[in-house]
Amino acid sequence: MEHKAFTLAEVLITLGIIGVVAAMTLPSLIQEQTNKALEVALRKNYSAIEQAVQKFSYDLGEPVKGGDFDTWTFYEPFQKYFNIVKFCGKTTCTGMGGEDDEGNFDMYQIDMYKTYTLKQTVSTNRLDDGQWFVPDGTLYLIENGGGSLTSKDLFISVDVNGYQKRPNAWGHDLFTFQIMPNGKVLPMGAKGTTYEDQSQYCSPTSSDSENGIGCTYRALYDKSFWKNLP
Repeated sequence: MEHKAFTLAEVLITLGIIGVVAAMTLPSLIQEQTNKALEVALRKNYSAIEQAVQKFSYDLGEPVKGGDFDTWTFYEPFQKYFNIVKFCGKTTCTGMGGEDDEGNFDMYQIDMYKTYTLKQTVSTNRLDDGQWFVPDGTLYLIENGGGSLTSKDLFISVDVNGYQKRPNAWGHDLFTFQIMPNGKVLPMGAKGTTYEDQSQYCSPTSSDSENGIGCTYRALYDKSFWKNLP
């Protein structure tokens, strides 16, 4: 009885085809898994923030509201509701200063974080009023300042995989929440939040230095969000 077998050439051709297919599909599979891990971390931190705010509100005897805290006074009492491995004061986790797009020193720019488009550095003036790390590497960054914000604006940003891991960009692994005047924690970009304008603050074409800060709502509730990152 005659037995048929593949020739060496046929085996090599088949292996070559498998290799090409793997090379084409593997990067997308890896990216999909990475994005899923970031989404899970985002949801975990959303829950942690809500619980911390609830506990803080209980201890205060009233809802936590941005208007109740003078500039730079929120982070000290709030950090006590987290298991912190490194407390950095206002800015020392990330430092201050960097170069703007023209190469000039700018105290409000920081090289480690990019906007949603990954093309420009973000402004640190939404990340510089309290910073700390928790055991899983997540970095918390508080905004409790003045400037263009009203006294009621109080933001909590989280780098869900730590700043030592890329992409270090708003709307990718850096996400912002807002404590509203009624004490409720909302993902930035939700209706009524300071940065709800998606065309400016969560857009693949916007050149705003805060583009991406408004992506948190979509990252949580838009099923297509993670498939269409720039």
